[in-house]
Amino acid sequence: MSIQKITESYPVLVLGAGPVGLAAAAQLAKAGLSFLVLEQAEQVAAQVRQWGHVKMFSPWRFNVDPASSALLAKQGWQIPEQDSFPTGAELVQQYLEPLAALPQIAPYLRLSHQVKSISRLDTDRMKNHNRTRQPFVVLLDTPTGPQELLAAAVIDCTGTYQNPNPAGSHGLVALGEAEHQTQIFYGIVNKNKDSSRYVGQRVLVLGAGHSAFNSLQELVAIKRQYPGTEIHWAIRGTNLSKILGGGAKDQLKERGALGLLVGQWLQQGLISLHTEFRLQQLTKTTEGLVLSSAHHTLPAIDQLVVNTGFRPDFTPLSEIRLGLDPATQSPVALSSMIDPNEHSCGTVRPHGYLELSHPEADFYIAGMKSYGRAPTFLLLTGYEQVRSIAAALAGDFESAQRVELSLPETGVCNTNFGTPKTASCADSTCAPKLKMKVGCCG
Repeated sequence: MSIQKITESYPVLVLGAGPVGLAAAAQLAKAGLSFLVLEQAEQVAAQVRQWGHVKMFSPWRFNVDPASSALLAKQGWQIPEQDSFPTGAELVQQYLEPLAALPQIAPYLRLSHQVKSISRLDTDRMKNHNRTRQPFVVLLDTPTGPQELLAAAVIDCTGTYQNPNPAGSHGLVALGEAEHQTQIFYGIVNKNKDSSRYVGQRVLVLGAGHSAFNSLQELVAIKRQYPGTEIHWAIRGTNLSKILGGGAKDQLKERGALGLLVGQWLQQGLISLHTEFRLQQLTKTTEGLVLSSAHHTLPAIDQLVVNTGFRPDFTPLSEIRLGLDPATQSPVALSSMIDPNEHSCGTVRPHGYLELSHPEADFYIAGMKSYGRAPTFLLLTGYEQVRSIAAALAGDFESAQRVELSLPETGVCNTNFGTPKTASCADSTCAPKLKMKVGCCG
């Protein structure tokens, strides 16, 4: 049975009402397909709200989906200054909340609906007979109790922010990590919300990505007001120029600027850097919380901020036939295109429903979750993904395969931070040469 026939009886289910999930709703509405958006939180864009204080690296023009913008424009909405940089909260208030309130979307949005599991009707993971003729069955927890919904197709846009990586360098929880959760925070520090936790404390940020940069920025602001606050930063590698990014040449200029600022704070001694550190164990001592690797023990701290990235949660999908790359945990066809060892955000080739397909027909993972553990995702990429998926579900395969996406050259979105064989970058694009104490002691 074709997807067009199934959609006459059952809707397309979109999981998650964040930027990409709401864009999927707009694209499905444009295509004339029936749909429901299921969001487990009480509000749309719940994950964005968690980092609402953070200024985005990309300007407004990179953060608005064209189909969504067209629907909003009919209600008199205008995009904010396209070259200005919204915070997460501004993205929610000025774009995502108005989008969710549109008459084309609001009646089909279900908040506080948590997906527990997904399968095929009367067909478990093992069964082949008539599999693609059966609708999906989705089990939910809702405000009125458990429910079961049938769907023609599923687009999972649930993201990864709610599922941070542990602190341990093996990809596992470090020894002692579970026992000391009261002193550990997973996410980006918010000086306005969490300052009492960090004022006058010895704080270590673990991680080398842009979440870590933002946490360091918040902590430096606290330290300027409360000089007794100590800031430590631990990274696995030594190639600081690569970690700090493209500097003035980064087309996402806010991100380049933040990398340069982190370099300045290191020079000024506001942050103590600890390189080549791979956490294995946390131990509570009379001096404080002590982090150690096989070769190094760091100075005792009071608070640990973990910014080691995120990973997808596939728990509700145990009965779905997924085709995942064993390394990135993205769809197999997408994995080589987004590998952070090879690509930056701006060098990911355009892709759509074909690369996002799984062995389970008419099931797609889109948005940040589609990238698995790779950090090379941009919102524009997610918007193009759901445009292509919606076109394919509507049977417009010419449009679905006509994937056109021009991304900014965004410097380095890379987790391979070893010392390069050759170094060739101009002073204006690399971090300043730093004179600092490397805070590792054997």
